[in-house]
Amino acid sequence: MREKQMREMMGLADAKDFRRLKEALGQMQEADIAAFMEELDGEHIIVVFRMLPKETATEVFAFLPVETQQHIIGSITDAELERVIEELFVDDAVDMLEELPANVVKRVLENAHPDTRKLINQFLQYPDNSAGSIMTAEYVGLRKSMTVEEAFAYIRTYGVDKETIYTCYVMDHKRTLEGVVTVKDLLMNPYGARVEEIMDPHVIKAVTTEDQETVAETFHRYDLLSLPVVDQEERLVGIVTVDDIVDVMEQEATEDFEKMAAMTPSEKPYLKTSVFSLARNRILWLMILMVSSMITGGILGKYENAFAMIPLLVTFIPMLTDTGGNAGSQSSTLVIRGMAVGEIQPGDIFRVFWKELRVGMLVGVILGAVNYVQLMIRFPGNETVCLTVVVSLVLTVILAKTVGSILPMAARFLKLDPAIMAAPLITTIVDGFSLVIYFQIACRMLKLG
Repeated sequence: MREKQMREMMGLADAKDFRRLKEALGQMQEADIAAFMEELDGEHIIVVFRMLPKETATEVFAFLPVETQQHIIGSITDAELERVIEELFVDDAVDMLEELPANVVKRVLENAHPDTRKLINQFLQYPDNSAGSIMTAEYVGLRKSMTVEEAFAYIRTYGVDKETIYTCYVMDHKRTLEGVVTVKDLLMNPYGARVEEIMDPHVIKAVTTEDQETVAETFHRYDLLSLPVVDQEERLVGIVTVDDIVDVMEQEATEDFEKMAAMTPSEKPYLKTSVFSLARNRILWLMILMVSSMITGGILGKYENAFAMIPLLVTFIPMLTDTGGNAGSQSSTLVIRGMAVGEIQPGDIFRVFWKELRVGMLVGVILGAVNYVQLMIRFPGNETVCLTVVVSLVLTVILAKTVGSILPMAARFLKLDPAIMAAPLITTIVDGFSLVIYFQIACRMLKLG
């Protein structure tokens, strides 16, 4: 249905039937209007943007990708630009300005109201990917001396431009955060009751310099809709809302996926990233993994006399390395995911090690037993060789499981991103160790010297 609607809208735009197009736009959600505008050429984007009511235009603008936002900024008048900037939520304006070229940022700030410009500049000074960089200043702040009736009057007067009014924050005259109260709490108490009597003084909060991933974990742990952000003096400076955290979660998940696939993270969508950028993001890790894989070749060269005497040994190398790599990847993926959602903490390293050791032993024995049966059927008369392969397989799986679980936690301990200790790197490490185990056991059991 949505695709059909989009095709009809494109037809109206191409036919320059702007009257019907404006009527159709009035029945669409802001996010869908933004998606429609992304399909238009530059001239039609401006025409459609100017058709929209003022409030709708600003909301649609926030949904647009930064390239389209830059095109609109370069095409509209200073008066139109001022209206857009003043209507935007501060966090949306900051997100946009962080991506725009310096000359465009300068024009935007020149057309912003002095108070807005001061607030935006304050937000831009917070570290990237911190709570301060994703928060918004559009919150409802109450005084604890207010009555419920006064609080409702304040919300009705000033709440229209706030990002959320459900949760209100209670401050003293120095803006120190003292408590939190919800609209539900206010509704359930008489008009004469004071805010300080019904507020919750135990506030879950973040500090402006706190990492956005930690903030996302806080939202997940406590099922929050918004989170207050304070400075080092405990003064309330903004809030992070759940819609911002959804964006953070998507961003962090994408970044982890790219790191786990041995790529440098990219903030641009795949189809809008140049071939050169994609290659640049991948080549470094591929080169590192290629060089590290040469260790495997060195190990094979060291034991070439062993498989020269019994060539059959070579045929089992792919099975051992692939199984070890897969086993390690399973453990690392689970541990990385557990740390990402807060289920596993660095202090749990010995519990994780003990659990994965037992899992590795159980899985290794089962795989070894199945493998021994099929090897005896395929290679009758080579019982010692088959036993060598099975013992090596069991030890490789145990090693892979433990290494795959410990390395991501070690990365977290060293203040590195655990995602870098994912499948490609784990596989490379396990390959080398599995070959050493295999040929050491073969040399002893088969007496190859």
